[in-house]
Amino acid sequence: MYPAATCQCGGLGDLLKQLQQSGQTDVVHSWVGTGANKTISPSDLGGALGTDTLDQVSQETGLSREQLLAELSKHLPDFVNRLTPNGRLPSPDEL
Repeated sequence: MYPAATCQCGGLGDLLKQLQQSGQTDVVHSWVGTGANKTISPSDLGGALGTDTLDQVSQETGLSREQLLAELSKHLPDFVNRLTPNGRLPSPDEL
């Protein structure tokens, strides 16, 4: 497990922990680290997030689950990369 993902960083830390627990540790390392970002498929992302989370976010955004997963899998790697410019999760004070 990536050590920084266990910090109390709220949503980002929890999201990365979920991804790691679903077998996406290498992907998470690439997003947080300073190298190239690995991709994640919509189905792998959906498996990590779970049905309840997807249903809730889908309802809040008005996007279908398929649309939501397609957009998240496309933009999440860069988003996480930008939130972790020093190759680590920000501390609660930095957030």
